[in-house]
Amino acid sequence: MRWLKFLFKKFTGFFIKGLLLITPIGLTVYVVYQCYRFIQGIFPTEYFLVSVGIVLFGTAFLGFLGTFLIQTPILQFFDRTLERIPLVKFIYTSIRDLMSAFMGNEKRFSKPVLVQVQKDGGMYKLGFITQKDLTHIGVKSGKSAVYMPHSYNFSGNLFIVDNESITPIDAASEDVMKFIVSGGITKI
Repeated sequence: MRWLKFLFKKFTGFFIKGLLLITPIGLTVYVVYQCYRFIQGIFPTEYFLVSVGIVLFGTAFLGFLGTFLIQTPILQFFDRTLERIPLVKFIYTSIRDLMSAFMGNEKRFSKPVLVQVQKDGGMYKLGFITQKDLTHIGVKSGKSAVYMPHSYNFSGNLFIVDNESITPIDAASEDVMKFIVSGGITKI
């Protein structure tokens, strides 16, 4: 009886995951098909490409309107609101900047490096160069800012490192980040 419960629980879980995967696709296909049928009712069948073009460009136009008239203003409203609350502002902007550094249009963790921690001990740490020129904060040239994330955590430390101690790594920054965060378990 126990194994039957286990199988039913697994089956139910997979069924729900399958629904979550297929529902958006199925609904999208259904809505596009219904739009196509509506346009076909307006235009004769001989104008098949016109109907398809209207559906495609109409859908893209709705996406454009949704982005600029609905999504962007709402996000900007919440952004401005959270930036006005003193303690929340610090936490929110820090998390927002960290997330945009990983996933935004301006990915800042794009230069993975190996940093020699001890000159004679042969100990190294993986990190990402965040800035090569630090003279704007009063640090003399020849040093770089290197962010070193912690394993199994969304935190890390920022170190100022001599450029001679930095070796660039020829790997995708996403793969290096996964390797670090997983504690070295994930293969690059």
